[in-house]
Amino acid sequence: MTDLSHSLARTVVIRAPQHTVFSFFTVSAKWAAWWGAGSQVDPRPGGAMLIRYPNGVEASGEVLEVDPPRRFVFTMGYASNPKLPPGGSRVSIALEPHDDGTRLTLTHDLPDAAIRDEHRQGWRYQLALFSNVVADEVAAGAEALVDGWFAAWADPDIAARTDTLRRVAAGDVRFRDRYSHVDGIDDLVPHISAAQHFMPGMAPVRSGDVRHCQGTVLADWVVKGADGQPKARGTNVFVLDAGGRISSATGFWGS
Repeated sequence: MTDLSHSLARTVVIRAPQHTVFSFFTVSAKWAAWWGAGSQVDPRPGGAMLIRYPNGVEASGEVLEVDPPRRFVFTMGYASNPKLPPGGSRVSIALEPHDDGTRLTLTHDLPDAAIRDEHRQGWRYQLALFSNVVADEVAAGAEALVDGWFAAWADPDIAARTDTLRRVAAGDVRFRDRYSHVDGIDDLVPHISAAQHFMPGMAPVRSGDVRHCQGTVLADWVVKGADGQPKARGTNVFVLDAGGRISSATGFWGS
């Protein structure tokens, strides 16, 4: 390999466990999910690496290092670019635990400054795609979490309500809205009892599909009265932890 004295680095934090993040470097279907259909990787030193971008451009190289779930290194370059041929640069990815999931640090070593600078925005974009596909796997059950959260507000059985909340939310979950400032399930359970007492027969239910982006989930809701007519509407913003449970919820009441 030629001299690779020009480097760029980028660090992102992903709301996912370290082993989940690492799997997107070692499973071809997951590798293709953030690069493009037809991309493949053979996750062993000396194994072939192929990236097939959606526009048809291909990059290739070989895997240099596999140290799960901490480090993955490969070479890459382009058949269509004589200044950076296949295997003509080195990409090193390091993973470490973070309070919000996993910190990923990428270093790309390249042969000259101009080629390095051409890749800066590419990695901003590519790691955004990567963060989304990883988070989408972690949040695959987001709809069920949201429905469980709203179901807990309608459940008069304190024990069952507590069990539901412990299944869908972190123990120290935070909830805020116009009428709520509570921290933790032990604080939330009696708060819901009070809501049921002062607003009997009324509880939020999800309205429409949830929307998810990198660990943040939006869910519209409606509260109906005993007559079945809507009494209030709004939107909850849920933040999921690295394990895919609700770590915080903020409710916005509509008109």
